[in-house]
Amino acid sequence: MKAPSLLRGLLSFSSMTMVSRVLGLARDMAINAAFGANAATDAFWVAFRIPNFLRRLFAEGSFSTAFVPVFTEVKETRPHAELRELMARVAGTLGGILLLVTALGVLFAPQVTALFSPGALDDAAKFGLTAHLLRLTFPFLLFVSLTALAGGALNSFHRFALPALTPVILNLCMIAGALWLAPRLAVPILALGWAILAAGVLQLLFQLPALARLDLLVLPRWGWSHPEVRRVLRLMLPTLFGSSVAQINLLLDTVIASLLYAGSQTWLSQADRFLELPLGVFGVALGTVILPSLSRHHVTTDHAGFSRALDWGLRTTLLIAVPAMLALLLLAEPMVATLFQHGRFSAFDTRMAALSITALSLGLPAFALVKVVLPAFYARQDTRTPVRAGVVALVVNMGLNLLFVALLFLAWATPEQRALGWLQGIARLPGLHVALGAASAAASWLNLALLWRWLRQAGVYRREPGWGRHALRLIGACAVMVAVLWAGLGLWPDWTAAASGLRVARLAALVAAGATAYAVALFALGFRLRDLRGV
Repeated sequence: MKAPSLLRGLLSFSSMTMVSRVLGLARDMAINAAFGANAATDAFWVAFRIPNFLRRLFAEGSFSTAFVPVFTEVKETRPHAELRELMARVAGTLGGILLLVTALGVLFAPQVTALFSPGALDDAAKFGLTAHLLRLTFPFLLFVSLTALAGGALNSFHRFALPALTPVILNLCMIAGALWLAPRLAVPILALGWAILAAGVLQLLFQLPALARLDLLVLPRWGWSHPEVRRVLRLMLPTLFGSSVAQINLLLDTVIASLLYAGSQTWLSQADRFLELPLGVFGVALGTVILPSLSRHHVTTDHAGFSRALDWGLRTTLLIAVPAMLALLLLAEPMVATLFQHGRFSAFDTRMAALSITALSLGLPAFALVKVVLPAFYARQDTRTPVRAGVVALVVNMGLNLLFVALLFLAWATPEQRALGWLQGIARLPGLHVALGAASAAASWLNLALLWRWLRQAGVYRREPGWGRHALRLIGACAVMVAVLWAGLGLWPDWTAAASGLRVARLAALVAAGATAYAVALFALGFRLRDLRGV
């Protein structure tokens, strides 16, 4: 595929993803205003995080990376009837496995809750609420995984917009749950559980007409012994192991957060939301767009095209990820105060959430680059190498979680808090959640370093000319942007005490000034739009 087509695919996917991410911010604004940061909200985020973890394990994690290259190969080399058969067999096999997992999750919701949120065991009300919410949210796993299957097929045909737009449904349902349904329920937070369930069904239904237009809407059939399904499963095994390690790491994050100061789960979730905007719009978008192209270049043995597509992805990622990291570092508190400090979400919550954003932002370029580098392995149907890097990084992340929490507790705790012991002490010291964000950021850079080393060793990537000029333009433009934002923050130092309307106006001015300064400086240093078309 030519680079201009990659650009069009990126713009299509990114624009739809931007709509979804902006609505995601609106969703979190509604949730924070309606419920605040408290034990009930923490219970919801735990219950929602569990099916999301498994979604990444079964769908977006191991399955998608194994399915798209095989699906693309069949699409490029075989009749359409075989593609339909593959779709039916994969849907039936994946759906059957996930139906069993979902049933077990609903049946054993209390046991799963105890595993993910041991900090709630001493609070019967919070524990029961989390288990109840989990029974509502767990079926989301089945529907969203089948949605990911449909989205992978659409992406292989370069239909990027619809899969990217699909998460909008989830955000709209959650907004409706928080603002409309919650006041009508005896236990308001349950409205979000019902919203998640409804969104799962609606997201799948939303993509079915597009599959029908491609003549890929087929009845699911069990296909455990189908040769291409077996290939997908074989490719999944290494990534499934890697994703399992990832879920253990996320489980540890959730377990540790459940032991920390009340509200920590919510503050960490807010940080994830802010990072998802640049990461989803550009990092994930680039990875999604180039995977089918890289797979095609690999199938047709176009090594030069493979390298050029990857080079284009790396340059484009840095062009967005580096200024996004710097902007988030500088504007963390202004953004949280402006968007979330309403209703029951306090100035204290703003400061705590801003700490999470600051820590996680340090890893944003690495997070984004990994999303682009991974398809270079998956397109070649090499799922083992990324797992090796991921396992090392995630084991290090686990260790850093514990180490950073311990170090911050020793540094920040008062004598009275230290006297309580570790478990009671960390539960009474706000701010320790920043350790989890810092550990994730550090581990992401390690993961990227390992992947990059093995990618170069494989000899499939050769750096195109012009990287020196690209780096100088990027550094210069970022320096100008930072200077402008720093000056603006000097004029308006206190954001938590400012009126809501004033915060909105100031943030809009800062964002506009920073973005304009970056773009003007970039073009002044020689960058042109044609540079995004490929080199």
